[in-house]
Amino acid sequence: MQSQMQFPSGYGSHLPNYSAPSGHYSQVPNKAAASHLDNQYRASYYPGYYSAPAQNVMTSVGSNVLNAQESHQLYNNTPPHSGGSGDRPVQGAVSSASYLHVSAQQSYSAFDNHYSTSVSSSVASQGFPLNSDHYAMPVVSGAMYPNVSYPPMAAGGVYGQTFTSQSLPAVGQFKETNAFSSQSTSVPHSLQQHVPVGYNTTLSTASSAQAVQDNLSRNLTGSVPKVNNQINTALDSSSTTSSASPVLNNYDALEGGGYPETRSVTSSPVPSPSVLQTSKASKPFGYGYPALQPGYQNATPPTPVQPSNPGHHSGFQHYAQQYPGVNQLSSSLGGLSLQHSQQPESLRPVNLTHDRNILPVSSVPAPVPNLNSDLRKLNCSPDSFRCTLTNIPQTQALLNKAKLPLGLLLHPFRDLTQLPVITSSTIVRCRSCRTYINPFVSFIDQRRWKCNLCYRVNDVPEEFMYNPLTRSYGEPHKRPEVQNSTVEFIASSDYMLRPPQPAVYLFVLDVSHNAVEAGYLTILCQSLLENLDKLPGDSRTRIGFITFDSTVQFYNLQEGLSQPQMLIVSDIDDIFLPTPDSLLVNLHESKELIKDLLNALPNMFTNTRETHSALGPALQAAFKLMSPTGGRISVFQTQLPSLGAGLLHSREDPNQRSSTKVVQHLGPATDFYKKLALDCSGQQTAVDLFLLSSQYSDLASLACMSKYSAGCIYYYPSFHRSHNPAQAEKLQKDLKRYLTRKIGFEAVMRIRCTKGLSIHTFHGNFFVRSTDLLSLANVNPDAGFAVQMSIEESLTDTSLVCFQTALLYTSSKGERRIRVHTLCLPVVSSLSDVYAGADVQAVVCLLANMAVDRSVSSSLADARDALVNAVVDSLAAYMSTASNLQQSMLIAPNSLKLFPLYILALLKQKAFRTGTSTRLDDRVYAMCQMKSQPLVHLMKMIHPNLYRIDKLTDESTIHVNDRVVPQPPLQKLSAEKLTREGAFLMDCGSIFYLWIGKNCDNNFIKDVLGYPNYASVPQKMTQLPEVDAPSSERTRSFISWLRDSRPLSPVLQVIKDENPAKTDFFQHLIEDRTEAAFSYYEFLLNIQQQICK
Repeated sequence: MQSQMQFPSGYGSHLPNYSAPSGHYSQVPNKAAASHLDNQYRASYYPGYYSAPAQNVMTSVGSNVLNAQESHQLYNNTPPHSGGSGDRPVQGAVSSASYLHVSAQQSYSAFDNHYSTSVSSSVASQGFPLNSDHYAMPVVSGAMYPNVSYPPMAAGGVYGQTFTSQSLPAVGQFKETNAFSSQSTSVPHSLQQHVPVGYNTTLSTASSAQAVQDNLSRNLTGSVPKVNNQINTALDSSSTTSSASPVLNNYDALEGGGYPETRSVTSSPVPSPSVLQTSKASKPFGYGYPALQPGYQNATPPTPVQPSNPGHHSGFQHYAQQYPGVNQLSSSLGGLSLQHSQQPESLRPVNLTHDRNILPVSSVPAPVPNLNSDLRKLNCSPDSFRCTLTNIPQTQALLNKAKLPLGLLLHPFRDLTQLPVITSSTIVRCRSCRTYINPFVSFIDQRRWKCNLCYRVNDVPEEFMYNPLTRSYGEPHKRPEVQNSTVEFIASSDYMLRPPQPAVYLFVLDVSHNAVEAGYLTILCQSLLENLDKLPGDSRTRIGFITFDSTVQFYNLQEGLSQPQMLIVSDIDDIFLPTPDSLLVNLHESKELIKDLLNALPNMFTNTRETHSALGPALQAAFKLMSPTGGRISVFQTQLPSLGAGLLHSREDPNQRSSTKVVQHLGPATDFYKKLALDCSGQQTAVDLFLLSSQYSDLASLACMSKYSAGCIYYYPSFHRSHNPAQAEKLQKDLKRYLTRKIGFEAVMRIRCTKGLSIHTFHGNFFVRSTDLLSLANVNPDAGFAVQMSIEESLTDTSLVCFQTALLYTSSKGERRIRVHTLCLPVVSSLSDVYAGADVQAVVCLLANMAVDRSVSSSLADARDALVNAVVDSLAAYMSTASNLQQSMLIAPNSLKLFPLYILALLKQKAFRTGTSTRLDDRVYAMCQMKSQPLVHLMKMIHPNLYRIDKLTDESTIHVNDRVVPQPPLQKLSAEKLTREGAFLMDCGSIFYLWIGKNCDNNFIKDVLGYPNYASVPQKMTQLPEVDAPSSERTRSFISWLRDSRPLSPVLQVIKDENPAKTDFFQHLIEDRTEAAFSYYEFLLNIQQQICK
């Protein structure tokens, strides 16, 4: 058969004949004319549903066998047939535009040596150099998917009526767009840029230009990038030069925006950097919200409120107490000053220099917000959503006094054992700020509810009156959405820009001599063979493979072939796809060919002499291959790319690894990988990097491919399958998790917060699509995010604030879903209450993210100084408020007693340490981990847990699944706690070190390690044998319990005194002095000395 495979409906690969409008919209979003909207809606807005690929046999390219040495089909400039893409424009072609990095923000100025409101031109987002023109930003010239053509859809299709310019839906018919505009505008709010109230998007004026410039070099925080990108964002309100208005066919309009009080780009005043932004006159309740529209006529219009007591809204006559909500409960919730009752344990003063045993015997729990018991039960789990302060200050001035950062730590897609999944034709959301209904809204009566973020009164839809769980009618407050702070909605077609994409996986593999010598291919192919049927997906799942050395090799796996075909492209300067239609194949239809390829791959390049690596061209080919659908690219690289686009040169000077001065080259050497990542993100493709290197590979440059495409990074230094069995085992375990964990495609995430709060900086792997919308081409359950916040308007009129994150994604089964988390916290007016609610682990993790940005934008020394200043300033502020304190003592509130210890641990971590030999790639990887790990895993990296395990007993055990698990107490990270007669387990998150003392009891060594004595224990032991002895069972039970608490299974490394890995173990003993760093006690004295200056 000579027929060419057709792309399934909705995923055509031809260029469209339309382009985004330009030039005929006003610069300011709320001045846009609505008359030009009609031509944005065509029949293609709701395309036909994605169907399974046709089972056509590809055009044969010859019966080339898989042996690379025998392959003579070298493709150069001309593709084998006209269906190739050699002469087509690159999918997702981009033109350059530069970032606009200007925002007014509240800086956390421990990193600026003062605590004041500042206007700053930010450092490049996510820690890149200040000359942001070096990184060009793509402005895609088509619609959201520029190379996808959608067929017209019949009126009776799965998405209902086809919209044309004659049948444009009335404003309000789209559930995911703002339905109401303010009275002074004529365009729906879905077309406006939505910025949370307080998100200051003013441009720097000429008078503040110098202040902006001065702050650039000092300010640790980078602000959200403002991008003139008419496709990826709604019109950005910080840009005054954009000539195009947004179309609804984008994710910003899809997920719904923020508050309707969008500020003018030119009229907002810029606060002076030297003036604190103290509490403003609070706006009356209901301020700035549009009049209720038809359908809301039965609602009492909001009226201005004069609060009778701070923190309590009384503007509504409540229907009855049987509809509990935030407002009814507020008098007994937060806002209660902790000073009026007995002093809480979190405020107990701790003398740090005298009390040497501050480490608790078990893991530090997250602080519980000071809410009443009903709201406490409803609140979001701290494992998903955590704030640095569980008592929110009323004003920015109070926050500045506390000298603590305000921010959120998110783990939005984590694995959950219980998750309410709601299938409903109506997803109830606030008409104004688009908040999803949640446990913290107020039901005024049976038919109306008040939003807990913007206080807008909304109608209760008729369908919401029925409770599917109780099968009762008339109790909307008992619906699962209002009883659970974490829920997942099955979304309708209104939440789609195109049909849900299939799961598509592409593996891009280094097969140079270096890679073959390392032996990773055997482990990878074996893992894929074992988990091929467990890859997340459905009947549409597709898979493909590309290998590369000095050339790029493709593999035709089209169903019907007797064996896979290798197709080699040697012209890496003009890469093209030799047979575009047969390189990504249906997993189920071509499974036998895929298995044949995986069995053959490890031996195909055994005798290769190719030492070069053309990674850049291979990635360009991968981008072309994935653009029509989107999906996940998994890149395996073992050396520095040396040929073609994106080639890199070694920048590391081994003699400078122990330098205490400047650490250079923490940023990328080229913008190639960032540009490629942004192109991929625009086509809903994420790039994951596995770096398995034995020498410097410039991870600072390579990591950009994952940072900006919402991918993830795995790093295996000194990887060798046989010489380094611990790393080989780690790769094997990581791959099992990586290949089988759930995945979300074409995702976006938005964080909303109570009116008066604003978000100004994001941390993690993503692309900021607009001021508050994160683009996540893929989202995985192991990814964490952080955000920095400021208080832009006084919160004196409320006793509670709420934060809500909404993650809209496509599941591997092709369902569009929305996962929503809502967190509620009390507002306080006293400084002591702020300290009482400090979450020290969240504070440290947020500071770690900020310090990474500072290291790259300024210098490592600046970041280290800023971390120390954070401790000095916060403890000095606390001590200045407490009475009867002697200057000779260093006092901290109980809530912050671990703050200096954790900061010292951070300073000794690979990311920030100086004076200790640290490979540049190791340092950069540690920084990448800081920016992308969830809090619970990041804390184990920063401050590992140490246990003595040679004397485990059945006392103080817990029972988990019929298994008895010992609970040994935590030990200080100091050599003074080690004894030659003992055995100690250190949990560093991704690795377990089991240190055996020279005089350890032989019975323990025999029962647990399976060897007769200490001398016979081998150097590279990574497994504990199953021995039928109580001590063996206890030890294995405890280690298994620790392993089960995390997604990536850590490897175990047994360490003896003469083991080279002993150095790694002892470097984690952070309370001890080293040649280049303080001991914990010396660090405390240094802090005290700086406070007393």
